[in-house]
Amino acid sequence: MYTSEVFMATPSSLISVRVPTDVAHRLEKLSQSVDRSKSYLAAEAIEEYLDLHEWQVQAIQDGLQEIDRGDVVNFVDVKKNLGLLDEN
Repeated sequence: MYTSEVFMATPSSLISVRVPTDVAHRLEKLSQSVDRSKSYLAAEAIEEYLDLHEWQVQAIQDGLQEIDRGDVVNFVDVKKNLGLLDEN
């Protein structure tokens, strides 16, 4: 069985999450298959979710700041540069 030394070495907080029954069953089955605790797998899943969504939110905020600064390219100019504008 894997140990959770690395997981437990970092300070952690206890949270409670309500999930649909089928998700709980899937988590139980996976935890048994990979010989990891449900807590470990749930923490890994949450961390991956946060990594993805924090990045997306930051990218959106950065884009909005670029717009506010006027760091934009005119759509017609983009189409011209790509040869997609029919200038007739």
